[in-house]
Order: sequence, then C-alpha cells, then structure tokens
Amino acid sequence: MTVHLVGAGPGSPDLLTLRAARLLDTADIVVHDRLIDPGVLTLIAPWAEVIDVGKRPGGPADAQERIHQILVDAAGRAHTVVRLKGGDPFVFGRGGEEAEALRAAGIDVEVVPGITSAIAGPASAGIPVTMRGHSSGFTVITGHQDPAADRAIDWEAAARLGTTLVVLMGATRTAVIAERLLSGGLPHDTPAAAVESATTPHQRVHRTTLAGMVDLAVHPPAVLVVGAVAGLDVTDSGTTDRGFDDLIAQLATEHGGARWPN
Repeated sequence: MTVHLVGAGPGSPDLLTLRAARLLDTADIVVHDRLIDPGVLTLIAPWAEVIDVGKRPGGPADAQERIHQILVDAAGRAHTVVRLKGGDPFVFGRGGEEAEALRAAGIDVEVVPGITSAIAGPASAGIPVTMRGHSSGFTVITGHQDPAADRAIDWEAAARLGTTLVVLMGATRTAVIAERLLSGGLPHDTPAAAVESATTPHQRVHRTTLAGMVDLAVHPPAVLVVGAVAGLDVTDSGTTDRGFDDLIAQLATEHGGARWPN
C-alpha cells in the first residue's frame, strides 16, 4: 500500500510536475485540499473517487486527525491513492505529519514535490526573491501559526534578517504582520507586495509599502513579499491576464478530456 503525497504547485495546471499529472490520471482515490485550483482537479481520472478534506475557518479542532484516518482508510481500499496538496507537501502543508501517520499505520509513502507558491507567487508577478544588489536571501514564514506551537514567531527578529520576507497564509493578517515588522525596525517605505491567486486567471498583484500594507485588503490564497525586491516587476507580467482557461480547453480537445496523457 502506498499513498502519494503530491504537490499541486502554485495554482496553474501546467505548473504541475509530470509525475503529479500522471498520478492524477491513474489514481483510484484523490484526497485534496480546499484551495486546489479547479483546473488541476479536472486532470483527475474520471473513474477516481474524489474526497475534499479542505479545512474551513471555524472547523473542528481534530480536522487533521480526521484526514489521517481518511488516508489510512483510502489506502486499504485502493491501489493508487493521491493526497493532493497545494504548493509543495512539505512547505507548510502538514505533509510531514501525514507521512508519519501513514507510516505508523504500516502504509508506504511517496512524496512528489511541487513548486511552492513561496517562490512561484512572487515570480509570477515579476518579483525575484533574490537578486544581486537587492537581496542575497529569502525567508519563508507562515502567517497562520499553529496556536499550540511552543514558540511564537519572532517578527521583530525577522525584520532584522536583511532578507526578502515571503509570508504564506497571511492574507487576513496583513495589518498585524506589517505592524510587527515596523516595530522590528524595517522602514515605513520598505516595498511590499501581495500576490493573490498566483499563476491563475484570477491573479491580482498589489504593490505598496510596509506602511501601506497595514491598510491593505488581501484575499486568500495570497503570498506576501516584503523587501527591496517587492518593488520590482522584472518581467512586466504582474497584471497580465494568465489565459489558462484556454489551456484547459486545449487539453480537453487534444486528449479526449481535460486530462494529461500517460
């Protein structure tokens, strides 16, 4: 028995890895998160059982444990099980916890890495997270920390790192994050950007400063970028229509359905 922990990438179906696309096309059961782009879900084999286990705000406290049990049950009923997670399974995706739970139940696990939105989100807006003369590194932080964590995120320390700061799952906490970074010593005019629904036809890019981020309304899923590079658009692509609806139609025409060929 094997469960494949598959990264769905940052959003657009054509940013899936080949291995991910082939697994979706052959899986018997696919267990997916709430924010997986609908275009990716169209690539699932038509015979597959599809289970949405996406967490909702205010959901049950034991939601993750329920997902573990669903995966264990699925592995006992099917030959090929895909656990489809946004971005990369091991970047704030709780893939490590699910892998441990599956292994404890005697189930083999294969990890299929995905392109993390921490890099792809900024890139789709023309923002390089590192660039000579601007930033020599980047730090990825969650904006939605587990309340049971032993140590709180030290945002003031993050402000002093001197790297590009990339914040995932921080769309609803922009004001708090900005205020903490300002109190940590980052200048008010530090460039900041928010990339909503990166790489999809619904992509929107907000460019502002750290001071302006306090009042910025951002809708999830979104990637926040703070640092000198956030003011760049090196590809002039930040507000370009992505046009991926046409891609899905093309796939459907070429392959007898919106699926990737084996």
